[in-house]
Amino acid sequence: MNIIYIHTHDVGRFIEPYGHNVRTPNLFKLAKEGTLFRQAFCTAPTCSPSRASMLTGEYPHSIGMLGLTHRGFKINDHSKHLAHYLRANGIETVLCGFQHESSDLDQLGYSRYLGNDSDLNNAKKVVQFLENREPNKSFFLSFGMMSAHRPFPQLEEDDVNPNYVCPPFGIHDNPETRKDMARFIKGVHRVDECVGMVMEAVKNSGLEENTLIFFTTDHGIAFPGMKCTLYDVGIGVSLIIKYPANPSRGEVVDSLVSHIDIYPTVCDFLGVEKPPWVKGNSLLPLMEKKVESVQEEIYAEINFHAAYEPMRCIRTERYKYIKFFDDHNDIVAVNIDDGLTKNFLVENGLLEHKRESEYLFDLYLDPLEKRNLVNHSSYQDVYQTLAVKLQVWMEKTDDPLLDGAIPKPKGTRIHDRTCLSTREKRFL
Repeated sequence: MNIIYIHTHDVGRFIEPYGHNVRTPNLFKLAKEGTLFRQAFCTAPTCSPSRASMLTGEYPHSIGMLGLTHRGFKINDHSKHLAHYLRANGIETVLCGFQHESSDLDQLGYSRYLGNDSDLNNAKKVVQFLENREPNKSFFLSFGMMSAHRPFPQLEEDDVNPNYVCPPFGIHDNPETRKDMARFIKGVHRVDECVGMVMEAVKNSGLEENTLIFFTTDHGIAFPGMKCTLYDVGIGVSLIIKYPANPSRGEVVDSLVSHIDIYPTVCDFLGVEKPPWVKGNSLLPLMEKKVESVQEEIYAEINFHAAYEPMRCIRTERYKYIKFFDDHNDIVAVNIDDGLTKNFLVENGLLEHKRESEYLFDLYLDPLEKRNLVNHSSYQDVYQTLAVKLQVWMEKTDDPLLDGAIPKPKGTRIHDRTCLSTREKRFL
């Protein structure tokens, strides 16, 4: 049995099979041949913490990945990485393209590295590997893409026409935000093209009957109020899983799942024992219709991105509770990726707004998470229940925020949170 893990930066659920006007025929085909999870969430809406959590089976603060690897943050025990664990169980572990769990590839446990070039060239390398692999050797292949990450690709004459796209709901519709969205869509088109190349190679290589393919992304799209927030547009992710004899082929799952469930799913499919540190649950029983859910609630966090902005959340099917763990109530602009949409919002007063220290949302009645119900009399039981559950989870996972502000780890590079952009060179 084999695993192909296809992942991309910053796509959230903005692909065609989730109903968005972003044409991705290959991902749509994958969804029709597999199972699409409508309510899948990451554990952190920032790159390295999300990926490290998914590939170790632990929450970011538990595994030590409190920020970005290129800023000096590290996993505290690389032996827990899925590539290490599978390699120790006799499975060939292969990496092609982007990863964001370590600045040192040797620490991650991959037995083979195919290199990192453009997404298109990397896809060609994946195809070559699949066509020339050792036929009787099980493998885990990680293929990572960057095309949807800012800065987005520049538009050319025959590309997406910004006159006929709509920016993400909640972002003002104007020429600048449409152009920004069109460039994002171009990046997603390239991702989809690469997915199609890999899927075709899987078919042509006779691997469809013994291979699980899963596609996901690290977090929401890189627009203001999305990536690096704990709103659903920040932590909601695409997740599509295809495997042989799947009873849920061509169906969707509406129950809550988390990236923390990926590691045990891979182990389950390969017949490898789930290691004791893994916090999640296999998704195979859900797809095999043996259970109706694997998570009653999901948890997510932010610690450091460009700057320090500590927060935690718990989300159930209906409710979301977010808690900030500092007294800073200004918008942390440096944690918003630079781009045309950010420029427009900053020029029109975004930074004059303040945030609350806690938020409670009724997602049935307020799916856009605009009405804070923390002080609403009708929701006090919900508020207290979720606040207690969040506290218990933090205690069970040894969350360092329980001891107060998290100090900047030695050797890391963190911006002052009053910076407007990462182009400023004011570091702590």
